[in-house]
Amino acid sequence: MRVTEDMIDPELRFPAKLIRLAFGKGKASEERVRRSKTPLSMRVMGRLPQRGVSITERYVPRGEGPDLKLVVATRSATAGTKRPGILWIHGGAYSVGTARSELSAIRELLGLTDAVFVSPEYRLSTEAPYPAGFDDCYTALLWLQEHADELGVRSDQIIVAGGSAGGGMTAAITIRARNEGKVNVAFQMPLYPMIDDRFTASSRDNDAPLYDGTTNESNWRVYLGDLYGGDVPPTAAPARETDYRGLPPTLTFVGGVEPFRDETITYVENLRAAGVPVEFREFPGAWHGFDSLVPRAKISQEAKQWKQERFVRYLATYFAEQPGRS
Repeated sequence: MRVTEDMIDPELRFPAKLIRLAFGKGKASEERVRRSKTPLSMRVMGRLPQRGVSITERYVPRGEGPDLKLVVATRSATAGTKRPGILWIHGGAYSVGTARSELSAIRELLGLTDAVFVSPEYRLSTEAPYPAGFDDCYTALLWLQEHADELGVRSDQIIVAGGSAGGGMTAAITIRARNEGKVNVAFQMPLYPMIDDRFTASSRDNDAPLYDGTTNESNWRVYLGDLYGGDVPPTAAPARETDYRGLPPTLTFVGGVEPFRDETITYVENLRAAGVPVEFREFPGAWHGFDSLVPRAKISQEAKQWKQERFVRYLATYFAEQPGRS
């Protein structure tokens, strides 16, 4: 999908030009992805104080190498009990990002609910391909469930959420949780998720700003390693799932000109066909990550309000008793 200026929301056109000036066409080769490092700006953002948020770190054995770091975030002014427990998985195309890099997004949701957020410092694709990072995120989910009482989390409301690659990891983790039956997820929120390693009509030849089709293909090649182009499991690329029954209620949205548009729509349709409750919206003219990078735009404000209203509604609606605790 070739993205022309007239296809982009008017308020997102000038920011798109600035992004193109700063990063060129933005197309990243596989080799460039392999050499990529989490940007300094992202690391700095993760260290900025978040007013009203208390942050601690926990370390969990993962069977190989150093322990897995988990960043735990709560409201600093409260010490509530029986709060929702939310596994928040950061984005970054599986190749960049940190557990702290999306504390601002976590802070936004903490303004809506007294919850416990757990964000894993999962292994990036540039360190090790699938299933390394995926296994780390699942380990974090098990830890959240096992330590629910200690954290003040209600065991019947464990949630998985994240955006972009974090959204893709969210969808993958809930598939494994359903298949193994060790953790019951109340609902999931995979925002504009990265879930299909194959080309779709919206990802092929996509030249949208910030994240385009070429960069997407390169990141999948690095994340999947030797699996790329072969028999890829749904826990690596959730769009390859064929049985959507029993997956948790889902809340998601996507931009209308980003590579992930079509795969998200297909994912939503498959969930609905399987009887899974879904809230979904497409924001026409929006490129990837528009809501966080251009937060003052009307379409970004609309997306934020839409997400927040439905997130609060889902919190009031969906619960899932843990195995053996009913």
